[in-house]
Amino acid sequence: MKLFLEILLKILPNIFILLFLYQFIYLLVGLFKKPMVFEAKKQHRYAILISAKNEENVIAHLIHSILNQEYPKELIQVFVVADNCSDQTADVSRGAGATVYERYDSQQLGKGYALQYLLRQIDKDYGLDTFEGYLVFDADNLLEKNYIQEINKVFDNGYRIITSYRNSKNYGSNWISAGTGLWFLREAKFINNARMQLGVSCLVSGTGFLMHRDIVKSNDGWNFFLLTEDVQFSVNSILKGEKIGYCGDAVFYDEQPLRFTDSWNQRLRWTKGFYQVFYEYGSQLLKRFFTTASFTCYDVLITLTPGFVFLASVLLIGVITAINSAMVMSVYFAQILHTFLLACATSYLLFFLLGMSTTLAEWKRIYCPNRKKILYMFTFPIFMFTYVPLSVIALFVKIKWKPILHAVSINAEQVKN
Repeated sequence: MKLFLEILLKILPNIFILLFLYQFIYLLVGLFKKPMVFEAKKQHRYAILISAKNEENVIAHLIHSILNQEYPKELIQVFVVADNCSDQTADVSRGAGATVYERYDSQQLGKGYALQYLLRQIDKDYGLDTFEGYLVFDADNLLEKNYIQEINKVFDNGYRIITSYRNSKNYGSNWISAGTGLWFLREAKFINNARMQLGVSCLVSGTGFLMHRDIVKSNDGWNFFLLTEDVQFSVNSILKGEKIGYCGDAVFYDEQPLRFTDSWNQRLRWTKGFYQVFYEYGSQLLKRFFTTASFTCYDVLITLTPGFVFLASVLLIGVITAINSAMVMSVYFAQILHTFLLACATSYLLFFLLGMSTTLAEWKRIYCPNRKKILYMFTFPIFMFTYVPLSVIALFVKIKWKPILHAVSINAEQVKN
């Protein structure tokens, strides 16, 4: 038994390293390879879709940032679905210049249902063919002035689904907002940027993405309702043969949770949603990988499974500890404890290096005092460690979609000050 456990402890970390080794290649590509450059021959017409629940504090800033784009105003129309609102979201949105639909449904809750309703109303009143592309944003977002101009370049070069650069408007508030913000910066710089350059499909991330009208029509508007409807949409599209593009020059900002409870609940929903998507599409991705050698499918599988890796590690440590306690072998138990502490220290170092490399690479795009940029490199691993219990809990609890109150009411220029 002792020999078996020792072999197991040596093999599992190596398997983990092999599975994720390709992301080191992504890191190198993100650091040293220049991003792809696109030019557009045509300016396309876009509908902007915003799902909002009690967002009167922030939504006007988003709408203003859209309508003040360096892009022809006649080619942009903003649509808001005020979803089960009890505040003045609808009136504020109309006053800011958006076309607003109000939805009240206490049974079908969540962004997926709101988007479905909004697209059906647009189809009824305008026709889906009126717009060539559909951009999706959350109500707390802000756009750089050249956002649509830049993403239009990638769209005009044939990409039918495109994600963009997600930054934070309150990165420097505390270690919690910085933890989420740093993870999104890492996703933009070292994951989607590398995927784009290597010809691997990206995944959209909740907000800040563009869909061609043919994609919208093929999905009957919007037909994705899992807790992470964005990931479900991405995986479904990839299995249909779509390659999701990325535009790093299309920059937007969103608000990160400040309280640990809000961050915990948000990430618990994301983790549960990843499990749901894995359960729904995992076998199809695995089959596609083995039958076509699709690296995109492998990449998506690895992206969906970190929670399971954490869970397996936790359970393994628990089993080993229990076995050794029963064996009353204090020396061997000390060895296990040493291995566990070494694994924790190694994990901290790896997350620190990941946070440090992202911070240094995106230093000028992180808007907070330099001392905080440095401090949050050290707190980032602690933030990531909270995913361990979260990944276990997400397996057993039933989770419903709940909105997070957004209160950082600033414009895009104020983010940088």
